[in-house]
Formats: sequence, structure tokens, C-alpha cells
Amino acid sequence: MAQSEKGLREATSAAGKGPAVVRRKRKRRCQWCAEGVREIDYKSISRLQRFTDAKGKILPRRQTGSCARHQRQLANAIKRARHMGLMPFVIY
Repeated sequence: MAQSEKGLREATSAAGKGPAVVRRKRKRRCQWCAEGVREIDYKSISRLQRFTDAKGKILPRRQTGSCARHQRQLANAIKRARHMGLMPFVIY
């Protein structure tokens, strides 16, 4: 397999009709690190709700793109907001 300058690889297509281009996924950067946030505030409900699914569950790191440190802070902030009554525990 030949590899070009832009990180593209040539491979045979699924149908076997010739070479297919496979693109590599770029790794997401933690949005909290990019903004320089040191601690995630539990009172910013609109931001925290983006990291929960339709049922109110906390999304995992691979979906949020957060680093391990900020994912832990995010989970704690969501849990605090739930106990303070700012966010629901479960959405039906």
C-alpha cells in the first residue's frame, strides 16, 4: 500500500472495482482545554445539557471528546446540578 503526503491510503474498494481512498479521522481536542477552563461550573446548565443524551444519561468520553480530567469534572458537575435540582435525573 502506498501512502501519500496527506495521510491517505490506497486500498481496494469493497466492490473490488479498483483503489479506494481511506481517510484518517482527526482526533478531537477537548473543548474545555481549548477554552482554558480549569473547573467546570455546575450552574451552567445549558452547557452541561449538551453532554447528556435524550434520557438524561451522561455521555462517555469518546462521544464528548473531553479529556479524562474534564470528563471527571463534567460528571461531577452534572451530578451536583442534579442534586441541586437544576437538572433532572431521568427524562421520560
